[in-house]
Amino acid sequence: MTDPGHSSRIGVFGGTFDPPQNGHLAVAQAVLERLELDHVLFVPAGDPWQKNVKTPAIDRFAMVEIALLGQERMSVSSVDIERQGPTYTIDTLTDLANLYPSAELFFILGDDAFSGITSWKNYEQLTQLATIVVVSRHGTPVEVPTKLSPSVNLLEMSALPISSTQCRDRIKEGHSLEGLVPAGVAEYIEKKNLYRRTT
Repeated sequence: MTDPGHSSRIGVFGGTFDPPQNGHLAVAQAVLERLELDHVLFVPAGDPWQKNVKTPAIDRFAMVEIALLGQERMSVSSVDIERQGPTYTIDTLTDLANLYPSAELFFILGDDAFSGITSWKNYEQLTQLATIVVVSRHGTPVEVPTKLSPSVNLLEMSALPISSTQCRDRIKEGHSLEGLVPAGVAEYIEKKNLYRRTT
């Protein structure tokens, strides 16, 4: 696996990754190739302020590590997990800009998350730290807030029709995750008994 510290163009893919699934990998690979990035960093949220995540951060981090085995140009960062308090993207990008001062950062997110970006902490400052890459998977037009234009790159892709919610629901219902998540992630979920019904 390459060291992102020696890369000049780094994609930053944040999220809860609860669990990481094949759609995440497809998005990362597509952005890596289309924007000719050197590396993509997956950054699991420690304490996401807009989502109620019950799976411990240490497990989500471990699952991303497993999902990325064999991926030479992708790795996982613990900056959001190590930071105390709620996870805000502005802090993520600030920390990574300090860690990789010579790199050009590209923040990757889906069009669904981007639609609520004006509610994020200091959202108008994000483009000072990174180019925002919005991956549109629904074929719907993406409205870019004036304060972020023109530092937003829109990418259309036909991602796999998979969601982490779908994966969690299938586990609760006792169904297989074959084809939805990397095999090692499915094994980790089984070993740790994650996402099972608690009642």
